[in-house]
Amino acid sequence: MTSVTLSWQPSASITSLPKAKNGYDYCVLVNSLQNYPSLCAAQERERGEKDRSQGKKEKKRQATPWPILKEWWWEQWESYPESQSLPSSLADDFDNLQCACQGTENVCTVSELLPDTSYYFDVFVLDKVNGTSAAYKGASARTHEEAQAAVLPLREGELRWVTFQDGGSDSQQFFSFRPRGWQQSGLLTLQSCGGGEKMKVTVSSKGRVLTTQGVEAELIHIWLQGSPSYLIHLQQEGTAMSKVTSVKDAARLAALKASVKMQVSSAYHRRGVPSLPSTLQIKSFNRLRGCNSVTLAWMGTEERSLYCVYRRKLSGFDAEAGGASALTAPCLGPESRSDTERVLCKYFQELNPRRAVTTAVIGGLEPGVAYVFDVYLMRRWGIPIKYASKMVKTRKEC
Repeated sequence: MTSVTLSWQPSASITSLPKAKNGYDYCVLVNSLQNYPSLCAAQERERGEKDRSQGKKEKKRQATPWPILKEWWWEQWESYPESQSLPSSLADDFDNLQCACQGTENVCTVSELLPDTSYYFDVFVLDKVNGTSAAYKGASARTHEEAQAAVLPLREGELRWVTFQDGGSDSQQFFSFRPRGWQQSGLLTLQSCGGGEKMKVTVSSKGRVLTTQGVEAELIHIWLQGSPSYLIHLQQEGTAMSKVTSVKDAARLAALKASVKMQVSSAYHRRGVPSLPSTLQIKSFNRLRGCNSVTLAWMGTEERSLYCVYRRKLSGFDAEAGGASALTAPCLGPESRSDTERVLCKYFQELNPRRAVTTAVIGGLEPGVAYVFDVYLMRRWGIPIKYASKMVKTRKEC
């Protein structure tokens, strides 16, 4: 994008003489207009450009009708030697050449060029002793345009797992979204999954950055409003410490070392992000715990939403280990759970947030067996919200 490498057949004038006695050099000239058949033509172009720039300076000087004496004196002083100087020889002009490469090597890499731009290259052999030159046939090349990152469109309501490789160009990805409806609003939901990688999301529209946020294990909502299209830039920043999950969950997330769970939907009637429960903890009642059933309770919201409860039977080893190793990974949503693990789904709504508590009696359990229960808040917009896993063991004798 910014450099061109040239090579040419070496001149016999340079290869036939030892380096100590060699009075020849190559000179590579670069311009964006045309090739030149001789060094004189190239020098004439440079002189013409200098004369034009000098003419502009003279016009600026003439624009001041009454220059002060000090300025006039220094102008006369600077112009005096030029009027008395003799024409310079070609050998002197060699020292003033703006060569991109100069020497006896027949390979030259010209750098600091502009992307997607045409350039013309001329190679001359300079006889520094006699002040003469010979020209190679010129060449031209166009630099490559800047690489454009691939932008993937997001479908309405699509749940997307975005995976990253370790470093390199794959450490960032771009997505676009066009909300439906005249309100041009939408809700973007993200959650970082697996490997404890640090993620960052930047949302922009028409080249203007709207928001930049870190993406962590906790679910985040970004409200989109007022633009016909949005550019979503996901970037992997580094590695952070992550919590230990069970062996079974680690196997599920093995292929997602660095990933983000993302979903975006148009929101026609909403005016902001949806409300969240005051706590994501599940409570079990010891007095209501039986041999074949348990009673669970969790906080809801003032919005009517669907809550689904899943259960997972623990083996004797997992039950004895207990703790975090037996719990379900936060990123494993209902789409990754088996239908046989789903116990029930129910709608719930309470306008008073302090009283937004709902309960469920889970039956059909085995006596003296440990279970892990998961509750998911299912909504039309955004990724399902997972409550903290709750491990409960039924009574052995009743």
